[in-house]
Amino acid sequence: MTVPQDACAVVVTASNRAAAGAYADRSGQTLAAGLRELGLAVAEPVVLPDDRALLGAALRDAAGAGVDLIVTTGGTGCSPTDITPEATRDVIERDAPGLAEAIRAYGAPTVPTAVLSRGIAGLVGRTLIVNLPGSTGGVRDGLAVLGPLLPHLISQLRGGDHT
Repeated sequence: MTVPQDACAVVVTASNRAAAGAYADRSGQTLAAGLRELGLAVAEPVVLPDDRALLGAALRDAAGAGVDLIVTTGGTGCSPTDITPEATRDVIERDAPGLAEAIRAYGAPTVPTAVLSRGIAGLVGRTLIVNLPGSTGGVRDGLAVLGPLLPHLISQLRGGDHT
């Protein structure tokens, strides 16, 4: 089973430094490329500072546009400016905790600090939002977990029946 040809995703990077131009957004680029390899249409990542209102607005706008999937990178750690899970919680209507737990569990054997990610996952309307860490390794771990699930998941988001 593959993702539908019209499946689309939005990537949002939460990073004060990348948004200010202090360095390039590598995790967002890695994420967008990985989602394209999985068969989703993905525009260039949206890069925003760690601002709860701005992130929430970007998530609402993307969900309102009818995308299947929004994946964030960055802002999931324990620093005072890491607020991506809170911005996501402001938007989602239903939790999907197993996804975030699976992503943390996947990374933990090789990167013990993976369990420190506070990322969450949940649904708003027919859109899934998933928070990934701001590292390229964390993004690759997230893609490894999400990849096999996306065909069934997108079918379900679109009202498909269980097969």
